[in-house]
Amino acid sequence: MMRALLRRYRPEILHLHFTGFISPYPWLARLCGVKKVFFTDHSSHPEGYEVTRAPFWKRTLARSINRPMTRVVTVSEYGYRCAAGRDLIPAERLEMIYNSADLSRVSAASQGVEFRRKHSIPLDRTLVLQVSWIIPEKGIGDLLEGARLAIAQNPNLHFAFVGEGAYRHRYMNQAGEMGIDDHVTWTGQVGDPMTEGAYAAADVVCQVSRWEEVFGYVIAEAMSSSKPLVATRVGGIPELVENGKTGFVVDRGDAKAIADRILKLAADVELREQMGRAGQEASVTRFDLEKNVARVVNLYGLAASESANSATESLASIY
Repeated sequence: MMRALLRRYRPEILHLHFTGFISPYPWLARLCGVKKVFFTDHSSHPEGYEVTRAPFWKRTLARSINRPMTRVVTVSEYGYRCAAGRDLIPAERLEMIYNSADLSRVSAASQGVEFRRKHSIPLDRTLVLQVSWIIPEKGIGDLLEGARLAIAQNPNLHFAFVGEGAYRHRYMNQAGEMGIDDHVTWTGQVGDPMTEGAYAAADVVCQVSRWEEVFGYVIAEAMSSSKPLVATRVGGIPELVENGKTGFVVDRGDAKAIADRILKLAADVELREQMGRAGQEASVTRFDLEKNVARVVNLYGLAASESANSATESLASIY
């Protein structure tokens, strides 16, 4: 498939996303006349992952296979440290560029009202939102326990889980067993949470993952939508969410701390607005799609050419 595409379109630049770091594609690209090959490392890691330098044989093999690779882009400082620490490619060929949010897709408040109505979420409740796969690695069980603790103190809270996953029915049953199912909504898969009003509907957004997230699109999208966050201290999340300024960061699996921070935000509209504004300002600085795509285009060596604009438009669908 890749060979057929390269032969058909004859690109000068190939940028690989969501493929294995060790693959035949870099050499295949060079054999098909591609001049520059880029790879973006989106990989998160298991809970408790520690960076260690790869053994000599693996470093030698990886560097030989990836010798045609022009640059490897990491999507957070955490990702950069992991890539540099494994030493599978020379550090001078690494470049950190954050993943991004398209600020033009931020929904209006009216779309948030429509989202609530569509999913039968009471308009008068304080809505806590998590957008993610419905799997244990995303801390769904921890957030449900946090919800139980928080609702016991503030019955006006409502929790919405936006997404799909193999564990959805298990967690739905768990919410029922906890006696909080009338305070929890499971929307299923949503095509685009930003344009469909999910973030606009929310008062607080959570990203309480257990595994080592390399980035967190939900965080970038929530911040660009001026929403405060409650997130866990894993992977690259602490560099995205500034504790006490754009949200709160707690230890993974700490349901009580999750509940406490949600209750604090639910009780203080001014604090939510203050953190939301700080998050929106930070998103413009670090997660603006247009700015970050321009950095990628500059890596290609196209920034000064007429093709830069078309490259930016093409990359927008990726970032």
